[in-house]
Amino acid sequence: MNAQQLIQQIPQISTFKKYGRVKRVVGLMIESQGPESSVGEVCYIHIKSRGVVRKIQAEVVGFKDEMVILMPYTNMHDISPGSLVEATSKPLEIKVGPSLIGKVIDSLGNPLDGSSLPKGLTPAFTEQDPPNPLLRPPIDKKIEVGVRAIDSMLTVGMGQRVGIFAGSGVGKSTLLGMIARNTNADINVIALIGERGREVREFIERDLGEEGLKRTIVVAATSDQPALMRIKGAFTATAIAEYFRDKGLNVMLMMDSVTRVAMAQREIGLAVGEPPTTKGYTPSVFAILPKLLERTGINVQGSITAFYTVLVDGDDMNEPIADTTRGILDGHIVLDRGIANKGQYPAINVLKSVSRLMNHLADPAHKRAAIRLRELLSTYTNSEDLIQIGAYKKGSSREIDEAIQYYPKIISFLKQDTEDSPSQEASIQSLIQLSEKGEW
Repeated sequence: MNAQQLIQQIPQISTFKKYGRVKRVVGLMIESQGPESSVGEVCYIHIKSRGVVRKIQAEVVGFKDEMVILMPYTNMHDISPGSLVEATSKPLEIKVGPSLIGKVIDSLGNPLDGSSLPKGLTPAFTEQDPPNPLLRPPIDKKIEVGVRAIDSMLTVGMGQRVGIFAGSGVGKSTLLGMIARNTNADINVIALIGERGREVREFIERDLGEEGLKRTIVVAATSDQPALMRIKGAFTATAIAEYFRDKGLNVMLMMDSVTRVAMAQREIGLAVGEPPTTKGYTPSVFAILPKLLERTGINVQGSITAFYTVLVDGDDMNEPIADTTRGILDGHIVLDRGIANKGQYPAINVLKSVSRLMNHLADPAHKRAAIRLRELLSTYTNSEDLIQIGAYKKGSSREIDEAIQYYPKIISFLKQDTEDSPSQEASIQSLIQLSEKGEW
């Protein structure tokens, strides 16, 4: 910001602070009389603990009978009636820059290892508007993710948004780690929302690894933190990705998981008095999802390719959050527990998964090979029960005979060790060779 811009902002600077007082605490909410503020604004609550006065951050989430309703970013210990509430007149702001790469931060942008923030960072608001739809260039370039099944059968474009749908314990985190290590994107931003505290370090050390962390920023908001912190973790990670996109980079954003963001918003919605609607989710949940998911994608400067995991309860792919998310995103990858139980990893169910942009990105030979493999896999899957019990007689159907012959090779092709990192071109050539000659 130059001197002229600073001079122009001087008349807009408020010369006095606005204060209020805490009146009561109800559940997750703090009600205060004043200060004059707006929804989304950050306030400081002054509390006294062991003779020391300190400030905790809270956000205005609503109003009721001339009372300001706030939700704190941390726990509510030591808040008492009459505690001073100070308005800041601005929403949550974080600091972001290249020196954050390789660090693990919380939802407010503070390093989790207790170190101080590096110098030279730029302030950025966590909540931004999605890009103008008419200013989004078409997606016409493939991006390499280093997972054979995705690069060949579910090709992803640079700037595409894809959901990874799975139940618990089917390999979502492992798949995200593989993508982070193997992708050819310029930088990774990973948001771990609502994870168990134990899993954060395990993901960084086991799934991401030292090499992956060198070009990654991790935003972690564990399940024990307040609902607002879990939501802000998703918005903070998206704001960081937007910063690097606007610098002209191709960013890979991975969020685990959108379901826990929705659950956190449900907590807040119920606390402020919203009615529960579809399976207990409040209307604000279905309003916040498109606002969050539409912020990623491509613009004239750079791109954000996004993978969002969706935790489906009881492996029900039609539950409300899964259904809503699938309608917003540009494709979905389904991880199947039955496939995982057979020892096939990553446990991607190719027949239930789709990339909506693959037809625009793949060349004719690639598309023909992918369709051919899908047909063979579908034929075998539809007849699997007959084949397994020995009721099918060889020669009854040429298509089934061919599917039986190809099936072991297809499964071998779709399997991938976590340490393998095939290039996208090699994966596509292997697919074409398998479909044409039955070998790869």
